[in-house]
Amino acid sequence: MEALVRPLSRLHAWLLPWRCLLCGDAGGDGLDLCHACAAELPRNTSCCACCALPLPSAVAMCGACQRKPPPWDAAWAPFRYGWPLDRLEARYKFGRDLAAGRTLARLWQRAVPPVARPALILPVPLHRARLRERGYNQALELARPLGRALGIPVRHDGLLRSRATVAQTELDAAARRRNVHGAFALRDGAPLPPHVVLLDDVMTTGATLAECARVLKRAGVARVDVWALARAPSSRQR
Repeated sequence: MEALVRPLSRLHAWLLPWRCLLCGDAGGDGLDLCHACAAELPRNTSCCACCALPLPSAVAMCGACQRKPPPWDAAWAPFRYGWPLDRLEARYKFGRDLAAGRTLARLWQRAVPPVARPALILPVPLHRARLRERGYNQALELARPLGRALGIPVRHDGLLRSRATVAQTELDAAARRRNVHGAFALRDGAPLPPHVVLLDDVMTTGATLAECARVLKRAGVARVDVWALARAPSSRQR
């Protein structure tokens, strides 16, 4: 397979050369990002292992998690939500820029995953009205290539968004919790393994992921981890 992939990659680079989505220069390493812009991507290397909050140094549990442990067991977010990743994310999520989405998916696949591997990945679902409006679920489209790369099944229909909610973007932490309370449910008869990952594109306060995790825990899932491409560097927790 590798012997086939390399010539195809060279052919793609000749016919459709990679171009940086941020500055327009030549892309590199099979990405629509130049080396300079890729070097600016904010890696989340020092964070809380429990909620992935960016910190000056890595800790097992930040102060907020010690005061009020989240309903999940561990978190992984390989990037911080900041320049220039936030620009790519906005173009993908709100601008329907599929090239940006492809680049974000490839960046996530290249990150070092957690040692503890789940048996199933469940992307956070969109309500059907939001799905019709946007045309795709950005979390699902990121989950599929990551699942293939890690050899982990992805189910798009395990969780349902049972009621529409307003966009979380302009809400504070308390309003976000109220907004998503009771908004998710398990599909009837959906069997679940003992270790499941909830996946979303960006984690800000964690309200949406927390509500989904509670649904899974009530259904008897022993371990629920949360994965997000990027974690917002905010101290306002749950």
